[in-house]
Amino acid sequence: MSSFNLTVNGATEAVDAADDTPLLWVLRDTLALVGTKYGCGIGSCGACTVLVNGIAVKSCSLPLKNVGSAKITTIEGLARDGKLTALQQAWVDLDVAQCGYCQSGQIMCATALLASKSKPTDDDIDGAMSGNFCRCATYTRIRQAIHAAAGSS
Repeated sequence: MSSFNLTVNGATEAVDAADDTPLLWVLRDTLALVGTKYGCGIGSCGACTVLVNGIAVKSCSLPLKNVGSAKITTIEGLARDGKLTALQQAWVDLDVAQCGYCQSGQIMCATALLASKSKPTDDDIDGAMSGNFCRCATYTRIRQAIHAAAGSS
């Protein structure tokens, strides 16, 4: 057991856990941030995607010992003062979600993309989102929402 001070959604959280504990389990089970979902457990589906220092990372395969002093942002940390981000609002406006299970990971990945490329092309979007799977196949609407949030549709 080790002690970790994690910065999650702008707040410092003291956590005691084994070094190899996946970040996902700390977020969900210790910090009760359940918007980040468990999908495959091997970093393949993207449902567990969070931002670590602004980069989209699969939290199910990131051990706490590798987090260090990074700033972690979960889906719960995107909206500010009850106001959705432009991307989240586009998700709502375009009815992107069907079952919704993968959507927090999709939004986090898209958030990282828009932070690095303000006007992404379809190819940019497809490349950035390729590690996030949607069993409901809302990929066209996901792309439309990213374009709408970027103001490039």
